[in-house]
Amino acid sequence: MEDQKLYALPDLPYAYDALAPYMSKDLVTLHHDKHHAAYVNGANAILQRLDKAKADEADFDTKATYKEMSFHIGGHLLHYIFWENLAPAGKGGGGAPAGALAQLLDREYGSFGRFKKVFSQAAASVEGSGWATLTFCKLTNRPIIMQIEKHNVNIYPMFRILMALDVWEHAYYLDYKNDRAKFIEAYWNIVNWGAVSKSLEEVL
Repeated sequence: MEDQKLYALPDLPYAYDALAPYMSKDLVTLHHDKHHAAYVNGANAILQRLDKAKADEADFDTKATYKEMSFHIGGHLLHYIFWENLAPAGKGGGGAPAGALAQLLDREYGSFGRFKKVFSQAAASVEGSGWATLTFCKLTNRPIIMQIEKHNVNIYPMFRILMALDVWEHAYYLDYKNDRAKFIEAYWNIVNWGAVSKSLEEVL
């Protein structure tokens, strides 16, 4: 039987220092190589533990194991989206969305400025460690903001995540200390709207 595949830490689509001054090289390196990698390694360790339990027909704590798996897999996948959603300022990052994405946000929020304000408020008010995401609901044909606590709480099932902003302290503390609001403000300078639009096109 072919060996089961495991998760892998993706390479960044830009250099570690490309997002400066909004995210420093040290911050991006720590975030990607240590924190994101930890979720990949955590998910793989559980998969290997499950494979061993299957081979040995051994019992295991299903509640704790699958809760931990959800945390690590959620962390890995959200980080993957987060990195893909970023680009150097002036080189694909920043500005405002265009095309179908811009029309969708205007229809739902009245203007891009209004969307930006609401999304920023969602990111600032996530309780504890978590994420602000822009999702798309195919049932209502509407973009909906989702606040995710940790990596796996308050998820809307089956909603496609178009854009994800990490507001765990490890995402900004090295550069911004405890000023989450300042980090959120800086984030808008490096959003890759082309990548967000591509995700939307895949579900329309």
